[in-house]
Amino acid sequence: MAAPEILPDRRAVPDRLRGCSLAIGNFDGVHLGHAAVLRAAHAARPDLPLAALTFEPHPREHFRPEDPPFRLTLLPAKARALSALGAQAIHAVRFDAALAALDAEGFVEQVLHRGIGAKHLACGADFAFGHRRGGDVAFLGRAAEARGIGLSVVPHVTDAAGPISSSRIRRVLQDGYPERAARKLGRAWEICGVVSHGDKRGRLLGFPTANIALDGHLEPARGVYAVRVRLADGRVVDGVANIGRRPTVEGTELRVEPHLFDFSGDLYGQEIAVGLIAYLRPEQRFASLDDLRAQIAADSTAARAALAAA
Repeated sequence: MAAPEILPDRRAVPDRLRGCSLAIGNFDGVHLGHAAVLRAAHAARPDLPLAALTFEPHPREHFRPEDPPFRLTLLPAKARALSALGAQAIHAVRFDAALAALDAEGFVEQVLHRGIGAKHLACGADFAFGHRRGGDVAFLGRAAEARGIGLSVVPHVTDAAGPISSSRIRRVLQDGYPERAARKLGRAWEICGVVSHGDKRGRLLGFPTANIALDGHLEPARGVYAVRVRLADGRVVDGVANIGRRPTVEGTELRVEPHLFDFSGDLYGQEIAVGLIAYLRPEQRFASLDDLRAQIAADSTAARAALAAA
C-alpha cells in the first residue's frame, strides 16, 4: 500500500486533491463507525477523490493538556488506517487556539469550502464543530447546501452494547479485553513505536525483547499479552509482551516489551506495531530472576496457545 498523503495545511491543498468527497471526524482508533463514514463519503460521490479530515492534536489534548494520554491512534497510524479504507489524502488540521475560536460558519467557509474545496461531506450523526461546538449536523447541512456542497449523515454503527465509540474501546482496553476492542475496530489494537535500546535484561534471561515506549498512546491494562507484531518490512511475527514498569527489576518507565517468537534480527531504530490479541495475566513482582525466567517461559506457552486459537 502506498504511504498516505498527510496534508497539515488547509491553505496548501494540491489542485488534484481539491473537489474531494470528505469524511470528517476525530477518527481516534479508526473503528467500524469511522469506516462507515468513509464508505458513505465514497458512495455518495465515487467520481471524486476520497479524503478524510481529522484534527491534530486531538481537541481534548488542546483543551485538557493535563489529562493522561488517551489516544488509540497517533497520526501516522491513523493515516495508515484511513488510507486502508480508501482515503487518498488525510487533512490533519491543526487544532489550536485560532481554530478553537472559529465559529461554525467560519469553519465551513474557511476550512471546508475555501481551504479544502470539498464537494461532498460525510460525518457521524453526533458531529459538532466550531467555537464551543456551536455547529451540529443540521447547521452543517444548511451551510453546505448554501455553498453547493453535499452532505451524508451516517447513523451510529452499533453492537449489542450500543453505539461503537472510541470511548468504549478505551474502556475495554483499560479493563484488559483487547479482543473486545478488536471487534469494534475491525482489527487488533496496535501500539506503534520505534524500537529503542533497553537494559538488555530480556536477552540475559533468554527472551530478548524489542522495547518501545507508549509515547502518547492510551495505557491499557498492565500485564502480559499474546501479541502479533508488524515489522517495518511488513512481516507479522507472533510473540508475548509485557506492558508495565517491570517491578521485579525495579523498573520505573512504562514500556511495551514484546518478545518475538522464532525471530532473530536487529530491530533497533525501526518502527513496529504491537497488536494486542489476548490478555494473559496482570503484571507482578517475582522473588528472583529465575522465577521471572520460568514465568516468561510459561507466558510464552500460553501466548502461543492463545494466538493459535485467535
